[in-house]
Amino acid sequence: MSTKLHIKKGDNVVVLAGDSKGKQGKVLEVNVDKYRAIVENVNLLSKNTKPSAKSPKGGIVKAEASIHLSNLMVVDGSGKPTRIGRRIDSKTNKSVRVSIKSGEVIK
Repeated sequence: MSTKLHIKKGDNVVVLAGDSKGKQGKVLEVNVDKYRAIVENVNLLSKNTKPSAKSPKGGIVKAEASIHLSNLMVVDGSGKPTRIGRRIDSKTNKSVRVSIKSGEVIK
């Protein structure tokens, strides 16, 4: 059975703790095994790269590092962070994610 997480790829999230606290971004990737996610333009690291065919000069490259899921909260349609609940959709009889604050379904 697969683990159901409160965050999915493509969600807009806000960072709750760490150096990037308060920043918002879109989830690019979720690692289910480690409970971590990579968020666009959040938790940036500077990597030194050697010259290669891709980057002939090499140099310093900014890249996103992963953040633990407990430090992220989904942003609902109103633009505020919210906890996530689950309900059974009456039409399809499938579990859907629901915003606790507003009650709206999160896609």
